Amino acid sequence: MAKRTTNTWSFRNRKPYIAIGLIVAAGLLGNYLVNLRSSKANIGKGKDSATFSVRRGPLKISVIESGTIKAKDQVIIKNEVEGKTTILYLIPEGTRVKKGDLLVELDASSLLDQKIDQQIRVQNAEAAFISARENLEVVKNQAEADVDKAKLTHEFAKEDLKKYIEGEYPNQLKEAEAKLTLAREELTRSREKLDWSRRLFKEKYISETELQTDELTVKKNTLNLELAKNDLELLKNFTHKRRLDQLRSDLKQARMALERTIRKAKADVAQAEANLKAKEAEFERQKDKLRKIENQIEKTKIYAPADGLAIYATSAQKGGFRRRVEPLEEGQAVRERQELIHLPIGRAAKAEVAIHESSLDKVRVGLPVKVTVDALPGKVFFGRVAKIAPLPDALSAFLNPDLKVYDTDIYLDESSEDLRTGMSCKAEIIVEQYEEATYVPVQAVLRIRGNPTVYVMNGGSFEPREVEIGLDNSRMVRIIKGLEPGEVVSLTPPLAEAAVEQAPEGEKIIKEIGPIKVESTPSPGKPSGQVPGDKRQGIRGAVQMPGPGPSTEAGRIPAGEGQQRMERLQNLSPEERERRRRFFEGLSPEERERLRNMSREERRKFIRERMGPQ
Repeated sequence: MAKRTTNTWSFRNRKPYIAIGLIVAAGLLGNYLVNLRSSKANIGKGKDSATFSVRRGPLKISVIESGTIKAKDQVIIKNEVEGKTTILYLIPEGTRVKKGDLLVELDASSLLDQKIDQQIRVQNAEAAFISARENLEVVKNQAEADVDKAKLTHEFAKEDLKKYIEGEYPNQLKEAEAKLTLAREELTRSREKLDWSRRLFKEKYISETELQTDELTVKKNTLNLELAKNDLELLKNFTHKRRLDQLRSDLKQARMALERTIRKAKADVAQAEANLKAKEAEFERQKDKLRKIENQIEKTKIYAPADGLAIYATSAQKGGFRRRVEPLEEGQAVRERQELIHLPIGRAAKAEVAIHESSLDKVRVGLPVKVTVDALPGKVFFGRVAKIAPLPDALSAFLNPDLKVYDTDIYLDESSEDLRTGMSCKAEIIVEQYEEATYVPVQAVLRIRGNPTVYVMNGGSFEPREVEIGLDNSRMVRIIKGLEPGEVVSLTPPLAEAAVEQAPEGEKIIKEIGPIKVESTPSPGKPSGQVPGDKRQGIRGAVQMPGPGPSTEAGRIPAGEGQQRMERLQNLSPEERERRRRFFEGLSPEERERLRNMSREERRKFIRERMGPQ
């Protein structure tokens, strides 16, 4: 309830102001209707109207813009030391320098400390690299020895298997068979002897002891025969198979050991090589860091790359609205990529101007230009349009969305020692020149239903007549067809006829009326500032209508944008309008160029720093 009461009182407090506003609006509307009715009456009668006799003669179509003189060729010297550094020495501004002269010296004490630390790191990295390189040779040597040993073991295993199959086993087999044969022979002989001993024992030729000895010999030879048979069977069925399997297994193990040794040698060598590459890369990285630091130390001393005039980059930023750019001086901290000195080289100069979008269709590269410098009165320089920016100036569009200007470079044909960077100038771009052309003031032409129309005096009144127009120079517009020299046209045509058009559907639509241009144009036979039939001095009501047609310096609002611009401007306070105007006028061409190359965040930061909170 308390909030509702507060709002009610707020509305009641506003009632007087609302009433006053309505009264003022009604008064302005009434005044407009009276003036409109008076204008229609005057046009119909042809009385008390400013007129102009159509002329034919020389006509020059040109675009005049203000700009700044700059060196055509210049070197922008920036701080290339990373981070922030302090200026120890700075050449005085305006000094004529030769190539190789010292311009700026920055503090390099911290970089020198970093250089010492980095040199130690480089030495350590070099020692590690040498160790890894020698270790690689050791690993290669050891790997080669291990592989050779494994190969030899494998060859021995193959030879052992071959020796056993082809040598040892046949010999053992023959030896066992020979023992078996000898055992059989011994047993046979012992049995024959035993038989003979038994016959002799019966005849009492030998003793019983000798007989027992022969019997024991037979038993012994029988056992030897059995042993020989068993040895032969054992050799064939067990010893040979086991020995053959053992030798084959040894050969297989030797072959696998050889493969393992080869693989391990390759792995060791690869690891040592990888370690060497890592140490070498680290060594190179540390050396690169050292070279970078040494390069940064070299960049702390900035020398002139060519002969020229030393100009501080901050000089162009002095003054203006809420400038916070400190002048460049010794002891000041500067950041990386900050512009320090502009060094114009040569005497060639150029003029930088901003072409409004309404004149962009007239201006093209190669057009001749006449340049006058404010600081050099009486001197005229000639040049040509060299470059037109493809996009409008971003800063101007940011400060005033309805203002679209295109930065244009004009190269001067001649150079002069009197021309200096930063001088204000005025450039007149010659679009066309006619030796004989029919023309009238731009305020005499209206667009009615999209067609250029003038009001021509016929008898005692004015009647509308459609004409074909060409280019204008913001004062006079060329008439291609529709008028003859000597005819009298009205300089105050009825604006209501142009403000209301007939729509295709038969409806009446109200068109936007551009801003009124106040200009003094002399009539034929009358001095400048006075027109026949008009007691007022030097007043002309030049109105530029929407759509294509003659443009004026005061009427550069594109078609369809006038109402939106008026609404936006009405929402701004007078203080904000003045603040924006002063801020824009205080910007130098260098700052505009620098802002155009900034990102959106950098541009916002720049505006906040200079204009403060929006």
